[in-house]
Amino acid sequence: MYDQLRLDNQLCFRLYTASRLVTQAYRPLLEPLGLTYPQYIVMMALWERDNQLVGDLCRRLMLETNTLTPLLQRMERQGLVVRTRGIADGRRTLVSLTRKGRALEEQAKEVPACLVISWQTDPIPIEQLSTMIHTLDKMINTLKQ
Repeated sequence: MYDQLRLDNQLCFRLYTASRLVTQAYRPLLEPLGLTYPQYIVMMALWERDNQLVGDLCRRLMLETNTLTPLLQRMERQGLVVRTRGIADGRRTLVSLTRKGRALEEQAKEVPACLVISWQTDPIPIEQLSTMIHTLDKMINTLKQ
């Protein structure tokens, strides 16, 4: 067997596994809010800046339109967001939080801290987390090109 094909030698496998497990760890924290993890990241983007074009949200979240649109449709049915077609250009859609969507931010504010607390059995020092964020950002920017 070639060493470069060993699963244990693959960074991509670790990234995939970490992503899946982090998303899984969020599940019990987000269920009471009625959100999935993808919906949660949409909400965070809208809490940062409300009234965004779908295209801008796609770029910010690094999602394709065909992935984001069904999420937004479900969120609209839940009463969290409203989508409005552009008057000048009907192909452009604006996404805005509803009153219910804005109120959900207050309920969600403890989610990140609760997630970190759930890792307390084997805590990762905050400095390491900061370094990981910086390293992953560099990797993401490289891969985007």
